[in-house]
Amino acid sequence: MSSRTEPSFRESVDLMFNRAVKLMDLPPGLEEKIRVCNATYTVRFGVRLRGAMHTFTGYRSVHSEHMEPVKGGIRYATGVNQDEVEALAALMTYKCALVEAPFGGSKGGLCIDPREYEEHELELITRRFAYELAKRDLINPSQNVPAPDMGTGEREMAWIADQYARMNTTDINAKACVTGKPLNAGGISGRVEATGRGVQYALREFFRYEEDKAAAGLSGKLDGKRVIVQGLGNVGYHAAKFLSEEDGSLITGIIERDGGLHSADGLDVEAVRNWIVKHGGVSGYPDAQYVEDGAVLLEEECDILIPAALEGVINLSNAERVKAPLIIEAANGPVTAGADEILRKKGCVIIPDMYANAGGVTVSYFEWVKNLSHIRFGRMQRRQEEARHQLVIDELQRLDDVMGNTWSMSPDFKDKYLKGAGELELVRSGLDDTMRAAYQSMREVWHSRDDVTDLRTAAYLVSIDKVAKSYHAKGL
Repeated sequence: MSSRTEPSFRESVDLMFNRAVKLMDLPPGLEEKIRVCNATYTVRFGVRLRGAMHTFTGYRSVHSEHMEPVKGGIRYATGVNQDEVEALAALMTYKCALVEAPFGGSKGGLCIDPREYEEHELELITRRFAYELAKRDLINPSQNVPAPDMGTGEREMAWIADQYARMNTTDINAKACVTGKPLNAGGISGRVEATGRGVQYALREFFRYEEDKAAAGLSGKLDGKRVIVQGLGNVGYHAAKFLSEEDGSLITGIIERDGGLHSADGLDVEAVRNWIVKHGGVSGYPDAQYVEDGAVLLEEECDILIPAALEGVINLSNAERVKAPLIIEAANGPVTAGADEILRKKGCVIIPDMYANAGGVTVSYFEWVKNLSHIRFGRMQRRQEEARHQLVIDELQRLDDVMGNTWSMSPDFKDKYLKGAGELELVRSGLDDTMRAAYQSMREVWHSRDDVTDLRTAAYLVSIDKVAKSYHAKGL
């Protein structure tokens, strides 16, 4: 174990920011303006539960308002604190800039273990938290738009949206005050899967470039690649599911809070997920080797490691033993700054969190636009698109009849071609385009500058430059 001091999550973000700005020519004042959080609001509120008053502590941090509204999730976890929320808000600023979502960065959190409360109790707590934030415009369609994060989901977002609407009865855009809502409450198709789907699209884009694969000592396609996933929550589950079912990757390891599972032949992601839902963990799962200390699987041989849960899981204590040549950060800050340095020296390629898990905020952007436009994507053009395609099919059918057995359409071509794009297809298309464009902007910097040796620094350079240009356009 190294004797070096492990930086905190916030210190890691600052260290990585510093490494990038050293390579830029920013005025010192602007550099500091981009670095610091503009404001952090701490709220302590009481809710009467189980015959007694319970006091809860929550936070909402606004890192940068170079664009508004600001955007960022709300997490429910016992470890929530001001430093963590401010670090996450900073990452949101850089993430939104990198994928060109027109938001500033924000983040929120409530210091609570949601598993300790009944659903109706969580609703009371969530509505009061939303009330405290909304009355200070820290929830507002045009100023601050939360989303789900660790410990929250569609249910909590629906409660928040409804609470805001009750407080702002004449706001026609009230549904846009929060994203990640259920479909029947103003949500958008594909939002639940969005972050995991973005991880898949990010890996697909990485594997399109021989030069990038070679940097990680990899070759070929995603098919057959051994993948270990840490955390089978919403993000890890969808990433693992899509990679195994659609790209042919082998999920050889899954790490959960009560241990880990390993199988060289690959795990059935859906079966493991169902087991966790039923039994509360992976212990006892019959079709794989169970490892009580799941963290050791982070050090297992694999091609791709996907940390998809907490920050700091790869740190100074284990970085030297991590064997994966490619790490994609599906979680926020899973690799500390110290571990990042060790891994880079070993030749490991890290696809950084601000890019890798940006699928969530990208589809949140689409949902926000949908709420403001008050129309479902695809509603205006889908049938017209099908009618136009029918003209082509009719002409091909005529040729088929004329030419007889010498030529014919493939059996399923007609059905596939005729189907117009619905909301889910359009959302996936927009997400794929966003992830591809953002990766290309990073790799261009990575491969064109001798002083940039990794994707994380490249990502920071691209995003900080965009934030700086936004401030400059404002006259700062």
